[in-house]
Amino acid sequence: MAEVTKEVIGVNTLLHELDLSEDEAAVSMKKGTGADRQNMWRMGKVQELRRNFRFVSIFGFSMILMACWEIVLSTSGIGLTNGGTGGLIWTYLFSWMGFICVTISMAEMGSMAPTSGGQYHWISEFAPARAQKFLSYVIGWLCTLGWQVSSAGAAFLAGVQIQGLIVINKPDYVFQAWHGTLLVIAVSAFNVTFNTFFAKKLPLIEAVILVLHICGFFAVLAVLWVMGPIADASIVFTTFNNFGGWSSKGLATIVGAIGTAMPLIGADASVHLSEELRDASKTLPRAMIWSILVNGAMGWIIIITYCCVLGNVEDALESPTRQPFLYVFQNTTKSAVGASLMGAVVISMATFSAVSVTATSSRQLFAFARDKGVPFHETFAYVPPEWDVPINAVCFSFAVACLLSLINLGSAVAFNTIASLGSAALMSSYIVSISCMALKRIRGEPLLPSEFKLGRTGLPINLISLVFLIFIFFFSFWPGMVKPTVELMNWSSMMFGGTMIFALLFYFFRGRHVYDGPVTYVRKSA
Repeated sequence: MAEVTKEVIGVNTLLHELDLSEDEAAVSMKKGTGADRQNMWRMGKVQELRRNFRFVSIFGFSMILMACWEIVLSTSGIGLTNGGTGGLIWTYLFSWMGFICVTISMAEMGSMAPTSGGQYHWISEFAPARAQKFLSYVIGWLCTLGWQVSSAGAAFLAGVQIQGLIVINKPDYVFQAWHGTLLVIAVSAFNVTFNTFFAKKLPLIEAVILVLHICGFFAVLAVLWVMGPIADASIVFTTFNNFGGWSSKGLATIVGAIGTAMPLIGADASVHLSEELRDASKTLPRAMIWSILVNGAMGWIIIITYCCVLGNVEDALESPTRQPFLYVFQNTTKSAVGASLMGAVVISMATFSAVSVTATSSRQLFAFARDKGVPFHETFAYVPPEWDVPINAVCFSFAVACLLSLINLGSAVAFNTIASLGSAALMSSYIVSISCMALKRIRGEPLLPSEFKLGRTGLPINLISLVFLIFIFFFSFWPGMVKPTVELMNWSSMMFGGTMIFALLFYFFRGRHVYDGPVTYVRKSA
């Protein structure tokens, strides 16, 4: 009875604070449901974004952003170089199982505190009191870095694939680094257009593109099954390569595992749009879990099919398209037109995935700026009333993508460096936030109420997630070969370290004086 009374008092206090009647607390496009309002009130946040996402649209958003079956084809060269077909298949399964646990862990925290801030907000609430401010600040920087870099990486991936498609139709085309850079800028401009002028239609667009994502999967799968030269399954599943020159095929396979982990990273994407999601505490965890299950299964099926029709691995890796999957499409269909149509499906999805990544990166920056975590925070936290979108944050993501595209002018493996940096930064934020939740469980401390509870399975799932993430995080900084040249080196460790040094210096000289952390704004329920 006491708990019920407390809840009623909390709701009444909320209505009084917002100056709303019970009828007005019903579902609305701008404010969301009563539960959404109560969550925002509890977290001390003002509703500035429009809640126009529902289950299907946020599920589509997450599915398209991860785009597992398309992205795993795009990154297959990493796993084929270090691991081969056997390594690609089994490391994907390993990564999928690991990220299921990670997603479930984060879905629970997202249900407890559905905010655009995501990980850094959760750490501010769940970490030990002494470490809340510092850890929250550092992870806020890393999560912001991870999504800004991922926005550039997604655009870069689409740009390189377009160049590969040009090679299929014009064999005498010679790859030029500046061509790739211009394509990245073009894709990034497309992303900005969708995230500004069409922002209010983004939920509808995501739902429509979800249909293309699913239909495209079955179309490509059918062509590969019917027309592809099917290899002996026993050979495909047990063939491991070591083209990187590592001490053993086992180590090479582990190094190549980052290629299968990349398509599955992004469990927190929909979290950063939770302030635009109706009935977020209930809908968000459902969308996150269904997304990793469905997307992961599609990726698992396509990667097995792809490996079975691959043919000679070295020929695929040395393809003039620089995209092994385009080589497979052309080898399967024996037609430039057929390969182009199949490739266009993958490239279209990579482009719209970049749109979703840009939306996520801008919301992450907006949330962290709202809590005064970055320089010029007032600028990046500003949301024009007529737009309901953090325009300045979206434009900043575009600028970062354009600047990072310049890396392509000096490095032949720019995408690997950018993707590794983004993956490492995001995984570090997952590790710390899940660690805080696991620590609360170990100490027996009370957890926030939520619509999605793990109960007794919570601690085992959290611990499995941490072991998996630490393993993948460590190898995400490794180069693709034992003795790489300067051009082929994975520079993500230097960029990661440089960002951390800048964040720490900014914290001690400026950040700690203005940043208090989201926990300081949290209200009690009564």
